Amino acid sequence: CLDEEGKVHEFDSSWRTKDCDDCSCSRNGIGCCTSYMRPADYDEEKCESIFNKETCSYEVVEKDDHSKECPVHSWVG
Repeated sequence: CLDEEGKVHEFDSSWRTKDCDDCSCSRNGIGCCTSYMRPADYDEEKCESIFNKETCSYEVVEKDDHSKECPVHSWVG
């Protein structure tokens, strides 16, 4: 399989892209999906979600104080 970056992958192999997608190669082609969950239910007036590309995850923190985490009631992905 040839990925978007021009790299060749063997059949039945899998990898994570720089954009945090998990991909796999089969005889049918390449399939990819996100490797992370997105916060869906939190106080958006008081809090904001920040994506960390190094850990491929979101954190939800107070807008005025990023050291304080906010509760998230549901995630989607």
